[in-house]
Amino acid sequence: MYIGLDLGTSGLKGVLIDDAQGVLAEASAPLTVKRPHEGWSEQSPADWIAAAELVMDALSAHGLSKVRAIGLSGQMHGATLLDAADEVLRPCILWNDTRSHEEAAELDGDPMFRRVTGNIVFPGFTAPKLVWVKRHEPRIWEKVARVLLPKDYLRLWLTGEHVAEMSDAAGTSWLDTGRRDWSDDCLSATGLTRAQMPRLVEGSEVSGKLRDALSSRWGLPKGVVIAGGGGDNAASGVGVGVVKAGDAFVSLGTSGVLFAANDGYQPAPETAVHTFCHALPDTWHQMGVILAATDALNWYAGLVGDSAANLTGTLGDLKAPGKTLFLPYLGGERTPLNDAAIRGAFLGLEHATDRAAATRAVLEGVTFAIRDSRDALAATGTRIERLLAVGGGSRSDYWLKAIATALDIPVHLPVAGDFGGAFGAARLALMAATGAGAEIATLPPIARSIDPDRNLTAAFDAGHARYRAAQSAIRGLK
Repeated sequence: MYIGLDLGTSGLKGVLIDDAQGVLAEASAPLTVKRPHEGWSEQSPADWIAAAELVMDALSAHGLSKVRAIGLSGQMHGATLLDAADEVLRPCILWNDTRSHEEAAELDGDPMFRRVTGNIVFPGFTAPKLVWVKRHEPRIWEKVARVLLPKDYLRLWLTGEHVAEMSDAAGTSWLDTGRRDWSDDCLSATGLTRAQMPRLVEGSEVSGKLRDALSSRWGLPKGVVIAGGGGDNAASGVGVGVVKAGDAFVSLGTSGVLFAANDGYQPAPETAVHTFCHALPDTWHQMGVILAATDALNWYAGLVGDSAANLTGTLGDLKAPGKTLFLPYLGGERTPLNDAAIRGAFLGLEHATDRAAATRAVLEGVTFAIRDSRDALAATGTRIERLLAVGGGSRSDYWLKAIATALDIPVHLPVAGDFGGAFGAARLALMAATGAGAEIATLPPIARSIDPDRNLTAAFDAGHARYRAAQSAIRGLK
């Protein structure tokens, strides 16, 4: 047996699989986010441990005596600051926290960062958060002995070791992404040293062993290995079998991600595409990231007092985009804008804009944002030959039909089941324990495929052009 633990923003999920990759058990525990000031987003690392304990307690009811390895997946970019005794110094600053936008712009102004890391220094990345702490919380800064990413704090609790892996580390702005090693120059530019960083492993490698006390607590054998694991999207890529060039997935979760695997390293930071190491050796991936996908739909659902499922479930067949536009920038945007200050908007409201029309506009707005990411990926030479859809938003056929039509590519929907970060982490655990490689990260069975509506291709092209014009029009409104 193998366990995958995925530390998300809204909850921690665990899966237990057998050696044939069949899912034997699942468990989850909720998490909450604290937003003490505008643009801030924090969690207490102690809450992660409590959630992991709940999940492992639940999984242990199924008997864990045959478990050989545990893999970890998690939300990226979070800054978990520890002192010399491994005590947490302050709440973790999360991926969707934008307080360090000024510090990010300053670091990004140094050409070294893009050259070494292959990416823009985004406000959500880890390095600018440390510069912010240095400036605004100097007493905490002086005590920082180690910086860990969220899932790697779980690893510290599980193993007692400070270890990170390549895919997550690539989102810090401290990794030489091509060389797959920390950059001493990038660290020095933010006042840090390699000694404050965790040791690096590949996602499919062993990072440590489970502490005996935890093995005894949950009935695991001694010596269970902990795989390197992956950042949430890289682990999801392993989970859905997107591990080679040409394959991609679109994730409609809180945020939206268009993720494509690459056989080589081909950065193009000017496009605001993320170019990161994959969770497998000698493999990279690129992502376009939009900050609000189902988050935008859920916001709108709350505004009109209905559920997202009800709003989308009554839309019927796909329609051409109307005059009403929605820009989903509720908390800034990453790809392709790299703009933490931009905010969302409804435009083109008219008497004919009823609730269904506004719902379609929200889905279209997120769809057009995903198309922006597709265009940015294409500008780097990345090709998408096969596209899978995952995440909660993929339950909406209307939304998937819109995406297929806007991107002009069939969207494949896996069979029922969660092939996300927890499942990918479990696959990485299997690799770490057995020495297996990418060959076991197969594509899931496809339940059905949703083809583009060629009769609406031109209408969606025109709708996207209007979306881009509206995007330009509001960028000065801060």
